[in-house]
Amino acid sequence: MDQETLIERLIAENEEFRRLRTEHQSYDRELEALKRTSPLSADQQWRMSELKKLKLMAKDRMEAILKHARPGVTA
Repeated sequence: MDQETLIERLIAENEEFRRLRTEHQSYDRELEALKRTSPLSADQQWRMSELKKLKLMAKDRMEAILKHARPGVTA
């Protein structure tokens, strides 16, 4: 099973993966909006830093789910 097929299956079957993917996309959209703002206020800079961390945590967790969902991988 290729990566794309596995991701599609997880989106359909795994509630946590689906939630994390939605959150990751939301963080990304907010980051892109902030990047278009110039100059950034201190609060906006803090929010941008926070969004990057949240986005990375979501991605890391999705990667862990993917790793365990691959055929032949034992936990």
